[in-house]
Amino acid sequence: MKQKNIVLIVADDMGYGDLGMFNPSVRTPNLDQLANQGVCLRQHYTASPICSPARAALLTGRYPHRTGAITQHEIHGLDRIGLHETTIADIFKRAGYKTGLIGKWHNGTFDSRFEPNARGFEEFVGFCGGWSDYYKYKLKINQKYQASNGEYLTDLLTSESINFIKRHKSQPFFLQIAYSAPHSPFQAPAENVNYYLNKGFNRVVATTYAMIEIMDHGIGNVMHALNDFKIEDNTIVLFTSDNGPAFFNPPYMLEPEDNTLNERFNCGYKGAKGYVEEGGIRVPMIIRYPEHKFLNNFSDGLFHFTDWLPTLTRMVGIEYQSELKLDGYDVFDLLFSNARQEEPRQFWQWNFYYPYIGTNAAMREGKWKLLRPTISGTRFFNKELYASDEDVNILKDFLTEEIKHKEDPEKVKNILPVPKLLLLPPEPPQLYNLEIDPHESNDLSAQYPDRVANMLSQLENWFENVEAERLQSVEKY
Repeated sequence: MKQKNIVLIVADDMGYGDLGMFNPSVRTPNLDQLANQGVCLRQHYTASPICSPARAALLTGRYPHRTGAITQHEIHGLDRIGLHETTIADIFKRAGYKTGLIGKWHNGTFDSRFEPNARGFEEFVGFCGGWSDYYKYKLKINQKYQASNGEYLTDLLTSESINFIKRHKSQPFFLQIAYSAPHSPFQAPAENVNYYLNKGFNRVVATTYAMIEIMDHGIGNVMHALNDFKIEDNTIVLFTSDNGPAFFNPPYMLEPEDNTLNERFNCGYKGAKGYVEEGGIRVPMIIRYPEHKFLNNFSDGLFHFTDWLPTLTRMVGIEYQSELKLDGYDVFDLLFSNARQEEPRQFWQWNFYYPYIGTNAAMREGKWKLLRPTISGTRFFNKELYASDEDVNILKDFLTEEIKHKEDPEKVKNILPVPKLLLLPPEPPQLYNLEIDPHESNDLSAQYPDRVANMLSQLENWFENVEAERLQSVEKY
């Protein structure tokens, strides 16, 4: 029997509230149908509230700190997956699969050793950085660049994905479709945007919903292609998002006449992209798995980005061996029985430039979640936190190079030094029972001090472990 194909679709900055099945304001009929044909996981977590670390974990089955991809700053080289790591594409390629990545990479650039073709993907059409203009882009096709022909980027990525499927329909393949939608810049055809403007949304939210709708249409076309090529019943399809929705506009991407924010419905979850509250790390996952019957169309088991490498290899019968320890679990049985012998502990931490356990960190243990809140005033481009004027100047250089790189990736060749930040004391930890309080509205830390102490100790021990591994191999990447 022919080995099953895998199509892994990853949206960018899309939350649960951006799915039509949870929010009738946005039209996603194809994703809704995909969930009706398979299962939607309602307690599925990314590995980081920001893109590069999250994608690194999805690709390696390991916490992002271990891999070296600790922030989204490709200009500083901090988005790179260490060369000692094995990616899911490496594994499938060794097993005889054709491997392809269409769309966003954001796990290493400015050095071909860190780019997709060197990390297991035989075919690559997309961009290596964190975002791209949707009309004036310059894409990399394997090792060569090609300028935009004016086609809307989401539509082009869909067409390239279908072309990949057509070329390899007679052999097993692993295809990751990494759409840039609905990440900024907020651009979409006027006819799509006007539908949402007429519903009363501001321009940024209306454009975001339009970007999602166009992506959903592309996903429908991919599903039609699988059917037309008669491989739909032999293809596992997964859809997820790298992190929660972005409720802000980066200061270097705001249009002068438009400073509206992108805050929108996200099923009541607290927080958003960049934060380890549920709104930043609980992300959609829809799976369609032919020939296997899910218990129902929704699952409330606990799932994590690091789980998919060991699970997908088992699904297609590939044996995975590596000297590196996986952090993920094989969740195959959990998908079909809602039962797991051991309840996993899950951990998160993210801040600018270097890991610091004192801010924006969390752990999940069963129904309990310990949260170490973001330190007030430490978000994004706060110049007061930079250790010196020289470090502030690095920030200015970053903003300049970031724009230049997105306009033309060939203009930037070298990474910038990493600025130093001042360390601030952490905020008191918080504790939530997500079983009865998924919106994190009732802090129970004062009622359960022993649980707080125990979970905080686990969180700090985890951090020491992953940081030690990162620092031991930092020279390699």
